[in-house]
Formats: sequence, structure tokens, C-alpha cells
Amino acid sequence: MFKRFARCESGAVTVDWVVLTAALVGLGVSITAFLWESMTTTNGSLHRQLENHTISTTFN
Repeated sequence: MFKRFARCESGAVTVDWVVLTAALVGLGVSITAFLWESMTTTNGSLHRQLENHTISTTFN
């Protein structure tokens, strides 16, 4: 019974996809963690610039 189980390859593709997906999710999380501070400071800077911007409605 153990020999037959060891030779059986059904489900191997599913395991490959699970491992690949887990690796991609881990890569995405690590990249996000690495870039998080620079993304938030850039976002804050952009928010301040847009908040303080005035629109002139007259033609000079």
C-alpha cells in the first residue's frame, strides 16, 4: 500500500500551484514591507500639495 502511495502522482500539480502561489504572495508582502515607508511619505507629500493648491478662476 505504501509503495502504491509513493508512486501515485495525482494532486502533484495542485501542490506545485500552492507552493508557487505562496511564494508569490510572500514576495508581494516583502516588497510592500520594503517600500511601505517611501510610499506613505510620497503619498503624504502629494496630499499636502493638493490640499494647499489654489485654483485661480480669473484670467490674467
